[in-house]
Amino acid sequence: MNENDIKRINELYHKSKREGLTEDEKKEQTALRKQYVESIRKNIRASLDNVSIVEPDGTVTDLKEIKSKKDSSKNKNSRTKKL
Repeated sequence: MNENDIKRINELYHKSKREGLTEDEKKEQTALRKQYVESIRKNIRASLDNVSIVEPDGTVTDLKEIKSKKDSSKNKNSRTKKL
């Protein structure tokens, strides 16, 4: 997602309020918004991967480690349910 995409999202928004959008513009707007949201999610995930938690006992745990443990337990549970 670059500045031009964001400008286009804003242009389409303002045009939709002024005069409405054609079907093609509505599709473009939807696609650009999805890309924007995915970009934001990706940036937040990357930021959270760099966060560490200091536990009460003084140990440091990276959120990335917690997520990978959680994901692996989800995979085990989903495999068990499928059987």
